[in-house]
Amino acid sequence: MSSIEVKGLSKSWGEIEAVKNVSFVVPEKSFTVLLGPSGCGKSTILKMLSGLESVTSGSIKIENRDVTNLEASKRGVSMVFQSYALFPHLNVKENIQFGLKVRKVPAAEREKRVAEAANAVGLSDLLDRKPSNLSGGQRQRVALARSIVSDQSVCLMDEPLSNLDSKLRAEMRDEIRDLQQRLGLTVVYVTHDQVEAMSMADQIILLNSGQIVQKGAPEEIYNYPNSIFSAQFIGLPPMNILNLKKIDITDLSKENQKKIEISKNSINLGIRPEHLNFSKKGLPVTVKGIDYFGGETVFKISHSGQDFFLREPRQPKIHLDDKLNISWDPKDMHLFKKNNQRFTS
Repeated sequence: MSSIEVKGLSKSWGEIEAVKNVSFVVPEKSFTVLLGPSGCGKSTILKMLSGLESVTSGSIKIENRDVTNLEASKRGVSMVFQSYALFPHLNVKENIQFGLKVRKVPAAEREKRVAEAANAVGLSDLLDRKPSNLSGGQRQRVALARSIVSDQSVCLMDEPLSNLDSKLRAEMRDEIRDLQQRLGLTVVYVTHDQVEAMSMADQIILLNSGQIVQKGAPEEIYNYPNSIFSAQFIGLPPMNILNLKKIDITDLSKENQKKIEISKNSINLGIRPEHLNFSKKGLPVTVKGIDYFGGETVFKISHSGQDFFLREPRQPKIHLDDKLNISWDPKDMHLFKKNNQRFTS
């Protein structure tokens, strides 16, 4: 069952098209991430879902109800913002229950809901504190509790972790995902951070220039990118893209040569850094850089003026300017056509 259905959604300001004919479905009780670079239209889409931004064309259904032209307060969704949007003069309890008071929910019901929400996010002992006396992670938990207490099944989140340091972001990723699963929420989450998207999402909708580039499960987009944009936006380091015209394919294995020859229209070869191996035979490369990260080592290597990366889960005895060979399994190779789209046989 779909909880959110978007069809042909567009948004323009004069001649500027921020969102162009976007369609997607968000399944009930799922976690969907809108991912893409700054300016790709992801936050504009979220604002249109929430009712904070009008729709130029297209339609939005939430729980089988057309909400395209409904005001925000009548859409039955909650929101968590990047800035937390807490009232500095109110304590944690008052911030959490603010919306309930506006809606004139009875005091006993407010107390019950606030207690449940505070317990869910680990704030039960901090209800009397003001936001100025909270850490960044605690403030974000207040914003989450305020969303939970609204008792809406759909929650929209706009880059809620971007103001936190890396350690806190990792902790909050786990907390938000756990909370979503425990409460059975339908979440649409906006981020430009691929780590958040890959670790939290059931479904990723990858956007660029106001359009959907690819959508699917994280592992699907990672393993089967449909374009060079998808291939390089997802993955750290990004997928290596090599111009086939600069490669002597006779250096490659017979299996790799055969796969390349089948795709006569392909001009670029894609391979993930972790799928490359140093070998006795193969494509000749020169080591240009070495980054050691403890659990892995990333090598910057070069062939025919093309720089790319190889990732090893160890620290082999390799030095700068070493001249070596690399190889890869044909099943890990991706081929892309002139229009940057994936070649499929």
